[in-house]
Amino acid sequence: MNAELLIHAAGPCVTLQDKGRYGYRRYGVTPAGPMDYQAFAAATRAVNASVAIEISLGGATLSCIGAPLAAAIVGGHFDCRLDGKKLPSACRFPLTPESLLTIRAGESGAWCYFAVDAHLESTKILGSYASHTRSGIGLRSFTAGDRLLITPLLTPPIEYERIEAQWLSENKTPIRIMLGPQQDYFSPQSLQQFLTMQWRVGAHSDRMAYTLEGEPLTHLRGHDLISDGATMGAIQIPGSGLPFVLMADCQPTGGYPKIATIIGADLGRFAQYRPGDSLRFELVTLEQAINARYLLREALSAGASFTRQDTKFSDLGLLSHNLIGGVISASDEPDQPK
Repeated sequence: MNAELLIHAAGPCVTLQDKGRYGYRRYGVTPAGPMDYQAFAAATRAVNASVAIEISLGGATLSCIGAPLAAAIVGGHFDCRLDGKKLPSACRFPLTPESLLTIRAGESGAWCYFAVDAHLESTKILGSYASHTRSGIGLRSFTAGDRLLITPLLTPPIEYERIEAQWLSENKTPIRIMLGPQQDYFSPQSLQQFLTMQWRVGAHSDRMAYTLEGEPLTHLRGHDLISDGATMGAIQIPGSGLPFVLMADCQPTGGYPKIATIIGADLGRFAQYRPGDSLRFELVTLEQAINARYLLREALSAGASFTRQDTKFSDLGLLSHNLIGGVISASDEPDQPK
């Protein structure tokens, strides 16, 4: 039986993502994929899915048509409401036809992931559903009125459950980096400045790169070089001296010196910083970076736990879907306290 996901409203950068499109960077094709892989993994694994809708600070409103679905939302601390009832920011729940799910920016976090237990009736491009909107590879960003045709996977009914996982805990410790590959383009003083300064995420940040605001760095050997490979987490320093961090939709190569690279274990945490948030960097060794990645993989392999939530919906929400009646007696005496 087929069903549909209907997009009622969507802010900018609301896209469909899977793990990414790997193996084509040498041809100029970037992987795309989720900005926060840990949150993406928690949402998709909760409902045995392989794709998710990535939702930005602009939020989204959606519903399903045709069949009930097991659904999950994970990422940051977004304001998520089902028929007006607030849900935990990381949870799985039954999504019934005509129910309305609203996801808006909350107290923190920049990206939220919505997944359902269904197969997407769409064609992969280069082996992936991941959207890279700048190149037109994959689906474009969602807008109001869009529909996604899906086939439910007949997952057994689920309760309203909070998703709890070690890797989802909010952590404001410094973002760990490794220097290079072009740290020699900067003086020891500039390197020290980079490591000790409190940087602020700039307003011009998106899936391609996050800009950082602070005191500009000084180049020792100029700011142009022959373009070489680039990857998510690489920190480039252009002529302005203000860093920008390449993200999931970054270009395959870059011609600005890369002072450092965020380690893989901290990429998701960094992605959840929103414009105006402050952060610091911490230098680690290769061995420490490898160990951090190993610990993250161990945590991901262990999976998440689920805690049942007692979710009560408002009378207004139940009335709107004809799940309760609104008729009262005009003659009966009101109940008296005993």
